[in-house]
Amino acid sequence: MNHKRMLALAVALLMAMAMFTGCGGSDASKEAGGSEEQAVALTFANVTSQSAKDAGQKFKEVVEAESNGTITVNLFPDNQLGDDRVAIETTQFGDIDIAVSSTSPLANMYADFYLFDAPYIFLSNEEAYQNLDGEVGKKVLDGMEAIGIKGLCFWENGFRNFTNNTVAVSKPADVKSMKVRTMENEVHIAAWKAFGANPTPMAFTELFTALQQGTVDAEENPLGIIDANKFAEVQKYVSMTQHVYTPYVVCMNLEKYNSLSDAQKAAIDKAAAASTEYQREVSQNLEKEIISKIEGQGVTVVQLTDAEKAEWQSIVTDAKVYDLVKEKMDHPEYVDTILNQ
Repeated sequence: MNHKRMLALAVALLMAMAMFTGCGGSDASKEAGGSEEQAVALTFANVTSQSAKDAGQKFKEVVEAESNGTITVNLFPDNQLGDDRVAIETTQFGDIDIAVSSTSPLANMYADFYLFDAPYIFLSNEEAYQNLDGEVGKKVLDGMEAIGIKGLCFWENGFRNFTNNTVAVSKPADVKSMKVRTMENEVHIAAWKAFGANPTPMAFTELFTALQQGTVDAEENPLGIIDANKFAEVQKYVSMTQHVYTPYVVCMNLEKYNSLSDAQKAAIDKAAAASTEYQREVSQNLEKEIISKIEGQGVTVVQLTDAEKAEWQSIVTDAKVYDLVKEKMDHPEYVDTILNQ
């Protein structure tokens, strides 16, 4: 509680400074579309991913332009205001206005996010976008209002991929008995056991050394994480297993969103849509650059065929991992809706 109170005070101070320097104390309100709009300064807590930081800037530009300057967005990237979970909780309390988080750390506070822990529920970026922007994605975002949060949109964190130092993995049999570092996540652990591996939860901060010393044989993460943490220095193979797709969720304090005028809400909504399209394009381009970079460093990148991915998915289905996911969700029908497509 003390940590949260201190964080809230720090955020309040930063907001006050931003309003003082950004608004200059002049025009407390502005004319917009023929009606007077109250000037608003919003605190935006963002993550460390470059594509997300770029998209945060895009969000700011669109909101400020579309609101005719009545909304100012103050950006705090690189988890300056706390890690993903802390930022979302602080947004829920109203001390941060907008925040970005990977969905995985939030599943305990919003159970339908377990949907995105389900392995091979999406088999391509395009399939993920279709569902995130479709009926299921909208229902998941709308459901966040029950916990005091307005879900704005889904950005891309990306597919998790498999790295190791001994085998060019393309099929489940290749990982048999491998000691694979995973998150402390019941669904992920169940899936890797089904694949025949030995899942080993471990703090992320210990992972590079563990790979280097052979304490674990392998790990799995999105390409951006693999690159940023220099795992290519201690891994010979990166297999594009794309076994779990994790989105970022961009969300806003519900009370703050509802306090805005209709025109200002429209500006927020337009910025959410524009930044989503932009961020996904940047994310995919960065992944291509990372693949080229690590191949240049001597790493073998293994691309899986659709048939090979189907083999992994079949094992997940037979092991009833999707049933485990559904048991954890408030709306398990979302899993069936996606799989039935």
